[in-house]
Amino acid sequence: MPSPTAVQQKSIVYPEPLPANPNDALSLDVWGFADTRFAVNEKGNAVLLGNRYELSGVELPALIPWVRDVLGIGFDPKDLDPGHYPSYIAPAIENAAFDAEVRQFLKPDQITADGPLRLRHGHGQTQDEMFAIKYDRLPRIPDLVVFPESDEQVSKLVAAAKKHNVVLIPFGGGTNVTDALRCAENEKRMIVSVDMERMSRILWIDTANQMACIQAGAVGRNIAAQLQNYGYTMGHEPDSVEFSTLGGWIATNASGMKKNKYGNIEDLVLDIAVVTASGKIERATCVPRESVGSDLRRLLFGSEGTLGIITSAVMKIFPLPEVQSYGSVIFPTFEDGFAFVRELAREPAAPSSVRLIDNAQFKFGMALKPASQGLGTLKSRAEKFFVTRLKGFDPDKMVVCTIVFEGAAREVMDQERTVYKLAARHGGMKAGAENGRRGYQLTFSIAYIRDFLMNYYILAESFETSAAWSDVLPLIENVSKRVQAEYKARSLPNKVFVTARVTQLYQTGAAIYFYFGFYFKGVPHPSRVYHELENMAREEILRSGGSLSHHHGVGKIRQDFLPAVMSPAALEWKRELKRSLDPGNIFGAGNQSL
Repeated sequence: MPSPTAVQQKSIVYPEPLPANPNDALSLDVWGFADTRFAVNEKGNAVLLGNRYELSGVELPALIPWVRDVLGIGFDPKDLDPGHYPSYIAPAIENAAFDAEVRQFLKPDQITADGPLRLRHGHGQTQDEMFAIKYDRLPRIPDLVVFPESDEQVSKLVAAAKKHNVVLIPFGGGTNVTDALRCAENEKRMIVSVDMERMSRILWIDTANQMACIQAGAVGRNIAAQLQNYGYTMGHEPDSVEFSTLGGWIATNASGMKKNKYGNIEDLVLDIAVVTASGKIERATCVPRESVGSDLRRLLFGSEGTLGIITSAVMKIFPLPEVQSYGSVIFPTFEDGFAFVRELAREPAAPSSVRLIDNAQFKFGMALKPASQGLGTLKSRAEKFFVTRLKGFDPDKMVVCTIVFEGAAREVMDQERTVYKLAARHGGMKAGAENGRRGYQLTFSIAYIRDFLMNYYILAESFETSAAWSDVLPLIENVSKRVQAEYKARSLPNKVFVTARVTQLYQTGAAIYFYFGFYFKGVPHPSRVYHELENMAREEILRSGGSLSHHHGVGKIRQDFLPAVMSPAALEWKRELKRSLDPGNIFGAGNQSL
């Protein structure tokens, strides 16, 4: 990675490394922080344990009744199937020569063969993987975990892996939902997980040119906190921002909730340093744009650990917005809300984040509200009366759009005026800043619900796509109908839950997020059934004009669909590129392979 030039030095600051926070320990068996998870209290109501989020410690009396209703089940809190973590830890394959060589340049605390840590480094966050570690098994996991602390150590690791025929799999936050970290069962070589958590610094911030050099292992929440100390933001906020890393964002070609203002990850990266099987790729300078032949940086976006180990990147940064505000609009139907966001996407400057959720997700959000008390109860009743009785909104059809505005005060004021004028044109009604703020913040706490529900025989997961505007509504309808029809055809119990939201907006289309889940008690091989249903949903997405993925990536979970979206020549190019850059398949994660 290029160092700042002599001229730049006057505007460079070198942040101190963030001290490790022992309170930020992560769970090995479920999503998120170790001190946070959903539980059922003595009154039979759901509560989020811990104190990190707005929902933490708050009793949610409507959540379990909502689950009962949408899935058509009894949901007895005493009917628990908590699993047995860890269900199985595969024995390690050893490579004594490799082990001896890496111990010459890594300290003892940079190398571990601890079973639970090896297991954690062998999976991401797909429902199938989380089911396997509790109820089934992962037959193959990394044999060793290493924690490099410098580019030099990464280069030595790669050289040692080539010399001794060892597989290296980069590990960032472990948040992927594509089976990207799952190890091939038939891999006979030693597999080493290269955990980048100790390469997590912001190396420098250039205030004059608004860019920063950040190591690949830096976690989103820490990047944001440290840049904020200097008056800047990168603006990249995927749903997983608390745990995912810069290197992971690049390797999956990620997108964030505020993409409308700051861009996707490919819009933010100015330069990348990566260690490949043939050496380190980096450039001498970092400039706004250049024309010097094929742009090798682009090969790394979406490479998913198959071409090398990303060690750092120079990123665009932006001054903290003068104003940040939230908004929300309710619409009589999803079609009304969709017409609004489609027109909003044509505006010169859309708000930072715009998310339109359907009626099912709207009701889910209502189920996550704490019980109103005192004046809160009166206010809630008055609002419901106004919306449903006076305005005539049908509670079984109405939807909500949550919005984040960021920028200069005048810019935000103009955006708010435009948004609410457009919303009114499509039958929308302002629902307040508090509902918008709450809707945005709920993103982080509801991620814990999936693993909670798994304890009660419920599988649920998300998948995403993007589509042209003309295809969005038919695609959502087709996917929902296909999943429900396939569920019914298999005579599966009770009801299946399918819901969608429209998120990142583009001039030509939008991203779409689906969630679906079902009750699996008594269903043989439920995780396999879930995977088959998701594949059918993916078939329908492609048939309806959607993309294979918008920002999750391909990994292994979607690689069989690649021939449906790429020509034979394109697939052969991908294979030739891999063979040329990594002939020994040292980076043998196996993602996107056919």
